[in-house]
Amino acid sequence: MQPMSLHERGRLVTIRARRFLLSLRRPGAATNARLARRRGETLDVRRAVASDVPALAALHVETWNDTYAPLMTGPPVAVRERQWRDAFAADDGSWFCFVVTRPDGQLVGFAKGIVRERREDPGELSKLYLRRDHQRLGWGRRLLGHVAGEFLGRGITSMSAFVEPSNPSCRFFEAVGGEWLREPDGRLNFNWYVWSDLRALAARCPVG
Repeated sequence: MQPMSLHERGRLVTIRARRFLLSLRRPGAATNARLARRRGETLDVRRAVASDVPALAALHVETWNDTYAPLMTGPPVAVRERQWRDAFAADDGSWFCFVVTRPDGQLVGFAKGIVRERREDPGELSKLYLRRDHQRLGWGRRLLGHVAGEFLGRGITSMSAFVEPSNPSCRFFEAVGGEWLREPDGRLNFNWYVWSDLRALAARCPVG
């Protein structure tokens, strides 16, 4: 891999400092594991359906704002609901979504993939969010495994994801093999992760 420039190293230091500060708001894996044992619930992953739209929109707003506060606030539930309804109405096969559900049907996480046929990496991980009290328990990895498997089933072997670099969850992408995009001129693009081999990603993220 091409070494980082001095400027890139400096930006990486800033990015990691912001990630650390934002991560202080999040519970640790041990805390969430205790909560999970106390709830005694068995979660499941399934494909999203049109009737999930209201719950998806509410979860989208909750998890997006929780991820990026206090840096920014996203669109309200009404806007997210319209976006999801439009996506389901299109039903053109260009996207898919998996959700994590509780036994009572409540959604606690979701991941959305989009097919961008004209791109060098046609698979795009558009969204991956979990409620704070369900993070760091393996469900993000399982969702990612479902996304990788869906793309592979469509003959797509690479994937990219647009990110806010200061998001602490970016460390998760790095832990499962995501690499920053290297632009044609050699510069690192910290807003994009790429996985050039989705088979390797699927092996790292079993869905069972």
